[in-house]
Amino acid sequence: MSGQNKKLIVKTPRGEVVQVTTKSGKVTAKLTWNPDFGDRKTGDFSRAQKFLDSEVLRTTTPFVPIKTGALIKSGQLGTVIGSGQVTWHAPYARYQYYSTSLSRTYDAQRGGKWFERSKATNKPAWIAGVKKIAGGR
Repeated sequence: MSGQNKKLIVKTPRGEVVQVTTKSGKVTAKLTWNPDFGDRKTGDFSRAQKFLDSEVLRTTTPFVPIKTGALIKSGQLGTVIGSGQVTWHAPYARYQYYSTSLSRTYDAQRGGKWFERSKATNKPAWIAGVKKIAGGR
């Protein structure tokens, strides 16, 4: 192969890298992104965020104190799916979250700090679902 340029090409779904070594030993490299990579990944990340927001609401509901159901409904109404922010907006939500016991006599699973307790239980499933949608490992 003496007297010829050496070319190394590495292709991935994101694009390709082409490295050329000339006869004189000069090395150049060129990175070319796949044109739809950014749009595709943005779509994947958006779908993953919507999944996560929905799953946080769905799997956290069994931990939220319930008397009339208004606190649970405030989470559904106060959250824009895909925004990355899940919020319970009832006027008393803050008090219920930070200043009440972690369980109730009517249901030991329901009580204060419901998101933290739900996360301790459901985080592995949330991560697995997001990775599946966004293409993570």
